[in-house]
Amino acid sequence: MNAVEIEEAISALVEQPFDAAEFPYDFLAAFGNKETTLRRLRSGHTNKSDVGGVLQRANIHLAVAPVGDVTATLTSLRASPATAKHNARFILATDGARVEAEDLESGEPLACDWAQLPDHFGFFLPLAGITTVRQIRENAFDIRATSKLNKLYVELLKTNPEWGTDERRADMNHFMARLIFSFFAEDTGITADRGLFSSTVTRMSAPDSSNTHDVIRAVFKAMNTRHEQRAAAGVPRWALPFPYVNGGLFAGSEDVPRFSRTARAYLLQVGSLDWKQINPDIFGSMIQAVADDDERWALGMHYTSVPNILKVLNPLFLDDLRVKLEEAGDNPRTLLNLRKRLARIRVFDPACGSGNFLVIAYKELRKIEHEINRRRGEAGRRSDIPLTNFRGIELRDFSAEIARLALVIAEFQCDELYRGQQEAIREFLPLSAENWITCGNALRIDWLSVCPPTGTAVKLMGDDLFSTPLDQSEIDFENAGGETYICGNPPYLGSTWQSAEQKADLRLVFEGRTTSVGSLDYVAGWFMKAADYGRHTRAATAFVTTNSICQGQQVPVLWPIIFGTGHVIHFAHTSFAWANLASHNAGVTVAIVGLSNAAPKKRMLYSIDDKGEVVAKEAENINAYLMPGQNVIVTPRDNVIGKMAAMDNGNKAVDGGHLLLEPSEVAELELLPEQEALFVKRFAGSFEAINGAIRFCLWIPDSLKDTALQVASIASRIKAVEKVRLQSPKKMTRDSASRPHAFQQVRQTGTEVAIVVPRVSSERREYLPSVLMGPGTIISDKAFAMYDAPLWSLSLITSRLHWVWIGTVCVRMRTDFSYSNTLGWNTFPVPPLSEQNKADLTRCAEGILLAREVHYPATIADLYDPDTMPDNLREAHERNDEVLERIYIGRRFRNDTERLEKLFAMYTQMTAAEKRVSARAGQRA
Repeated sequence: MNAVEIEEAISALVEQPFDAAEFPYDFLAAFGNKETTLRRLRSGHTNKSDVGGVLQRANIHLAVAPVGDVTATLTSLRASPATAKHNARFILATDGARVEAEDLESGEPLACDWAQLPDHFGFFLPLAGITTVRQIRENAFDIRATSKLNKLYVELLKTNPEWGTDERRADMNHFMARLIFSFFAEDTGITADRGLFSSTVTRMSAPDSSNTHDVIRAVFKAMNTRHEQRAAAGVPRWALPFPYVNGGLFAGSEDVPRFSRTARAYLLQVGSLDWKQINPDIFGSMIQAVADDDERWALGMHYTSVPNILKVLNPLFLDDLRVKLEEAGDNPRTLLNLRKRLARIRVFDPACGSGNFLVIAYKELRKIEHEINRRRGEAGRRSDIPLTNFRGIELRDFSAEIARLALVIAEFQCDELYRGQQEAIREFLPLSAENWITCGNALRIDWLSVCPPTGTAVKLMGDDLFSTPLDQSEIDFENAGGETYICGNPPYLGSTWQSAEQKADLRLVFEGRTTSVGSLDYVAGWFMKAADYGRHTRAATAFVTTNSICQGQQVPVLWPIIFGTGHVIHFAHTSFAWANLASHNAGVTVAIVGLSNAAPKKRMLYSIDDKGEVVAKEAENINAYLMPGQNVIVTPRDNVIGKMAAMDNGNKAVDGGHLLLEPSEVAELELLPEQEALFVKRFAGSFEAINGAIRFCLWIPDSLKDTALQVASIASRIKAVEKVRLQSPKKMTRDSASRPHAFQQVRQTGTEVAIVVPRVSSERREYLPSVLMGPGTIISDKAFAMYDAPLWSLSLITSRLHWVWIGTVCVRMRTDFSYSNTLGWNTFPVPPLSEQNKADLTRCAEGILLAREVHYPATIADLYDPDTMPDNLREAHERNDEVLERIYIGRRFRNDTERLEKLFAMYTQMTAAEKRVSARAGQRA
């Protein structure tokens, strides 16, 4: 479940008559507990309460109290030995009129009326495995409002299905934006009377909802008509108290969807909320999800927390402004200059969605400006920071409209906070008709035309006629010059998931720069456009991105081009979870990359330590892998960089399945024991190595071909292989039809001991799941192998050092490692090893193998599950890492960042040494 669904369930629970017997189970069901879990609690089988309540182990101890006895009941829950014994996180007591609870982990209490419980649903979200609790509590209103607006939206589409079509969707979305503004206006004093919109709909529309649409249409018409023109426009007398809004929000179509009784009831429920609490930081993205068919299924999960946004904005420019504010002290002239600087700052989000980044940037700048005004003795002064300095591009028209509305609301709230409600209301209406959020394709629009770096004039241009928003307003800037900061969270989309149009977008951006654009993530287009923008002016950029553009094959494609424009990475935040509101925190792993075309005084690298704290480190340079060090690019190699054993591919059958055998198929061949020993071998790829699955293959050396053909069951399979290969469109495969008894690509004899390295494995594992397989096993091309390599090679491959190296330089498939011998093993820097080093590492490898053997028949998948990894196996790996890392630096590395710093430094030195040797050889030649 996600947070919106939980809020809906709690709201529904509160709306029903209080049922003392059912409350504990209904409450737990609201947080995603399944019926089977609840049945076991009801039966007493898993209910551990010792005070007549319900205790769910490691979650909550709750009880229904006698009327008026809630506090005493909560005290008994707190004192209960069962509460402590079974690690209850929460205690809760209620009598159906009051609710009291406590988070025993933090000590935070909760006390509210029963009817207010939905306002505090965020307090209990750890029960559902949702960890972004603090931010949700701060934005609980937005989630409740989204929940109710979603019900209204869906109900309106039932009655007005045509409003859900492509032709009418813009009208429906515009209608929702008008509603949001009307609710906000009536609760903040913008309308003459509090609750004016809701009370008018209640009073003037029939309970059967037959004229609800007419009433709303008249209200919207009033807000689009100047007071002196209302009589001529036919605005009814009862609608005259509504203010003139302008701003284009109520202009255009006056059509309003028809309401059912249910839709009218939902509308009034939405109106009953306190819209003063609206937080445009998050609300925009929540409303965007309501109106988007692709996102409504995950309603509430597309959440961008303010702390995450500030991870982008603070190092991009806000930290510097705060430092300048601190340095200014109370000096009036210095403060005045800083205020003038704020008024000229342009913030540009070319993938602005519903405006989250722009809203936060605006509010933070207003906060700094307010402090300047306070120090200068000018508190309450009108802001010099114009909303039109906050520019955005957004593909979806409704999102663009909501972004502008969110900024307007943010401006009003800041004015109310820093200047007082009367001043805020006096200057709020009528809204400006200007729309400075451009609706269009950001990869096809000239960013310089949307956000020109100097001067004030704006002229929109696109890279092709059909993608240029020709009807878009061209809003000039109020202040010339200033700084430009580009920021945002562009769409990611790896190459596999890009549409044909998106692939075309990237080709257009990278035309003439690379022929490998097909391997790039969609977000790479935004980085390239930002670098192009920076060629014309000093600008700084920071985007949230999947960490894939800083790993593997994308690095040598993208970053030499970016660095070639004169840009550097002036700050970065290494991988962290961009959490959402879903249960169990099903977020995506991202990084933040900041670009600058100026030489920054210092370059900062941020990371998350083992305790979950952000650690900042100053670096002379940050490379494309988001590591301190030179701008080194790791490229695939055909041979190992040091003196390790070679790693080769496995064997490729290309046989139509006729040479590969399941265990049952081996029996069906009806071979004599000596024939089976000659022709049937164990067969293993990544899946078999990790999961212990048993498969076989026919392995027939040329010297035994004639003997094999004398066995009818084998001969028929060989004939089938020949037929399959002859029908292939590939010449190599057709040519291999002359040897149908053998695999198309053969890498081994079958007598070797092989160290098997899976091609794809989960990044959840703390070590690469490499396996040692004895003679007689044929390795599939779904894995790599080191044939008859020294055992100390296994120590290197299964080390933490190798894990962090391949996690950085190899390709990812979603979040899994996609191993490459040419990129992962051949580039892995290993210092010269003495015979003693090799002997020590051999013992470590043996220790790992013996630790695994103790748990036979557990598979590699079982043993390397990070949640259940056996202690003895973990200890064996720790010993291995201890021995290996002491070879590198004489001690254990402190963390993965230090490991990578050392590896990149060694890689740079070793490749430079190779180049010097090659150059000297060339000179001698």
